[in-house]
Amino acid sequence: MRGGRCVTRWFGPFATLIVAAIGAHWATLAFAPNVIMDRALSTLKNRGIAEHAFTTPQRIMPQTQAVVRSSPDLFYSLCRFDLSERGSELSVTMGEWPDYQSLSFFDAETNNFLTLRGTGKSVSQTVYFHAPPPDDAIGVQAPTKRGVVLIRRLAPTQKAFAAAAEAAKADACNIR
Repeated sequence: MRGGRCVTRWFGPFATLIVAAIGAHWATLAFAPNVIMDRALSTLKNRGIAEHAFTTPQRIMPQTQAVVRSSPDLFYSLCRFDLSERGSELSVTMGEWPDYQSLSFFDAETNNFLTLRGTGKSVSQTVYFHAPPPDDAIGVQAPTKRGVVLIRRLAPTQKAFAAAAEAAKADACNIR
């Protein structure tokens, strides 16, 4: 009978441990993306990344990497957006670039909700938040009010990076 009491004695603490572990796992999955993106948006703001306008940071090198391991072969343009005002929309244009380029939209939970390729052409996209968008709306509905737009262009050399910086002048990220 001694073995039965031992199992019963440990069942309560073991069940509590399992419930706590599942709760902690669920909370991490539910809240971590928001915390990460809030911190990222705050960091981008503090580093001078404009809201509703593209900012082109320095070329990626070991000395300029602050957060993630970005590719030194890419030119990046960033735009923070906030569609909190009812009826607002974000109009984004990625200028022409003869090589690989992409236009990516990230919501406030770190999800990439749209990526468009634009090799050799200009690409435009309108993003809404409040549902339903206007009847004549042609665009995509963002899952959250805030987020980041990222343009990546292949620019593996300093000469290509300078050319990408020139091409970035045609990029636009405007709130209407």
